[in-house]
Amino acid sequence: MKYLPKLILACAPFVLLAACGGGDDLEDRLDVADPVVRFVHASPIAPSLTLYRGTVAQSDATNAPYKFASNYFDVATSAADWSVKTSTGSVNVGTVTLDPSRGTKYTFVALPASSTDSSIYVIEDPYNKPLTSESTHLRLMNASFNASSVDVYMTGLADDISPTTLKPLIAATAYKTSGPASGSDSIDIPGGTYKLTITTAGTKTVLFTGQLAFGNNQDVLVLTVPDTVLPGAIKALVKIEGVAGATDVPAL
Repeated sequence: MKYLPKLILACAPFVLLAACGGGDDLEDRLDVADPVVRFVHASPIAPSLTLYRGTVAQSDATNAPYKFASNYFDVATSAADWSVKTSTGSVNVGTVTLDPSRGTKYTFVALPASSTDSSIYVIEDPYNKPLTSESTHLRLMNASFNASSVDVYMTGLADDISPTTLKPLIAATAYKTSGPASGSDSIDIPGGTYKLTITTAGTKTVLFTGQLAFGNNQDVLVLTVPDTVLPGAIKALVKIEGVAGATDVPAL
């Protein structure tokens, strides 16, 4: 079973485990925690939405407006159909079948499919984070139908991304996908204050620049969303686990 090597490591002296940043996610790192789910409403054209497991509305994600983002909540390991529906009228936005695994985190994202329609996407994060790591888990969700694939740079506030030798931290994330891809681990990055620069993939053409700050040992999801319907007109939201909602990344 995939968690056995980690369980062996867990038998190390307590001082080793104490370096895990408080141990809040130790069970996740050992792949023995109950699976968790969260919901992010990132579709500016959609009304308030509710997340369902089967026919049961999830109390942590009910009547959620745009920019709502729940924190993770425990779910059963049994397979089920998960749906996102409008809170008024129960119009189905999308349905997926999910068979959750222990130690894995799932994010349901409602996003604009066009200027008039919405859909959903599910991010699976196996959370294979080293036991002693203090770094933050960072992931991008491209929820901008009006932008092509994007690159993400995380630099110092005064740094310039123009040198050809500077490569993106997260590269070529297409619309309606996450970077790294769903099913892969998020990027590890030290806590700090960064300049977040989003460009058209493979170029230095800047679509958005903002300031993003977070601490060590956090879970950070950055979402690109349409600012207007014009091509390439995007902005960025950020969901920091433990903080309510998805907030605008301040533009620079």
